[in-house]
Amino acid sequence: MFVSCEKEPNIPRGYTLLLPAVSVGNVGQLAVDLIVHTLGMERIGYLHTDCLLPMVGNNPFATSQEDASQLATGTEVYRSVEKNLVAVQQRAPLVRGKQSEFRRRLLEWAKQCGFSRVVLLTSSHAYERIDTQMTGTQLRYLLSSELEKEVGRVAGELKWTQLERRKLYPGVEHREGEEHTGVFIPGGGIARKFYQECCEADFPLAVLLTFCAEGDNIPDAFSLANYVNQWLQLVPSRKAGSKGATPQTEWKIPSSWTLLFGSAYPPDLY
Repeated sequence: MFVSCEKEPNIPRGYTLLLPAVSVGNVGQLAVDLIVHTLGMERIGYLHTDCLLPMVGNNPFATSQEDASQLATGTEVYRSVEKNLVAVQQRAPLVRGKQSEFRRRLLEWAKQCGFSRVVLLTSSHAYERIDTQMTGTQLRYLLSSELEKEVGRVAGELKWTQLERRKLYPGVEHREGEEHTGVFIPGGGIARKFYQECCEADFPLAVLLTFCAEGDNIPDAFSLANYVNQWLQLVPSRKAGSKGATPQTEWKIPSSWTLLFGSAYPPDLY
C-alpha cells in the first residue's frame, strides 16, 4: 500500500500517525495541511490503492516556481523526524463500496509500521447535534480502550470533552445487558467504523473532531489544528484570551489555499 520515494523506506517504529477522514467541510484535511506546511514535513511517499479514485495535481505546498511543478498524488505521506510524526494527506475520495477494504488496509499498514498511536482528524454535521452539544466547545475526542490507558488522564487535564454517546434506537426498549448506546459521527467519513475496528483490534487510536457545516471551513480547520497541538505540542502556542479556550498557534497557510474556492470569475462576463 505504501510506496516510498526513498531508496530505503524509513519510518521508525514508535512514531505517531496523523491522518484525516474525508468528512464535512474537509476540515480534517485542511487541518493536516496546516500541520504539514507549518512543520515543513518531508514528503516520503504515497499510498497506492484501488480504494481511492486516481488523482494528480501540482505541489500543494509550493513556495516557489521551481517546486510548484512537482506532482502530488491523491494520498501523500509526510514525515517529521524532529516530532516523531508521520502524516497522511488524503485528497481523493473513496471508491464506492471500497471503504471497508480501505480501513482494513490502513489498519494493517499502521500495525506493520509499528506506529505508537494513530490520530484521526474528522468533522461531523452541526445540524445533528444533541442539546448538550449546542453550547460550549464544538470540539470532541474519542480514545480507543488501548489509548485510554495512556492518555486518558492527559485529556482530563486538558479539560477536553469526550464525544457523547447516543441512543442507537431512540424510543425502543432494550433487553437487559444489550448495548443501547453507541458512537454517532454523521458526516465523519471512515471515523466511526475505523474507531470500532481499532477498539476490536486493541490498537491505540484517538479521534479528534469538530461540529461544523459546509461553507468556509477555514476557521474550523484552525480550531481543529489548535486542538491537536494542545495535546501533541507540535508548534509553540500562546495562551488564549478567554478562560477555557484552546491555546492559539501561528500556522502557516499553504499556497494551495489561494484557490480553495476556485479562481476568480472572468471579468469579461460583465
